[in-house]
Amino acid sequence: MKQYVAIIGPGATATTEDCRNARDAAALLAADGATIVSGGLGGVMAAATEGAASAGGITVGLLPGPDRSSGHPDLTVSIPTGLGELRNGLVVRSVDCVLAVGCSWGTLSEIALAVRTGVPVVSLGGWDLPHDDGLRTASDVEDAVAAVRAVLAGP
Repeated sequence: MKQYVAIIGPGATATTEDCRNARDAAALLAADGATIVSGGLGGVMAAATEGAASAGGITVGLLPGPDRSSGHPDLTVSIPTGLGELRNGLVVRSVDCVLAVGCSWGTLSEIALAVRTGVPVVSLGGWDLPHDDGLRTASDVEDAVAAVRAVLAGP
């Protein structure tokens, strides 16, 4: 069965390291055959889209606005939700695992939604949060990808 991984993180406030980590992780996961889901815009979302596309992967962007053209040009599928930040719930609930790269308030909201709904989360370079309810912290891209792969492999 096809597996879906959301790569979430800051947009405009993403650091160079956040973007590099998202790009590298997305490329590795897409090479495994995972579909990469994001909010479809800039920063970490753009980097994840570019990384997955570079590996020949499928990318889905759940856009906050009503306009498909606002999505990153490398998206395979752009879905304009018109929901604004509420689309974060769609991002989280449409995947098997969330990889959070970096930290922003929007990222924190997605982590909270994932934890509350039982979607496993791997965090790389983000908030210092309690490690319960399916939240794992990774030390680098390789560790993050290994943790996501473990989640996708199941118990």
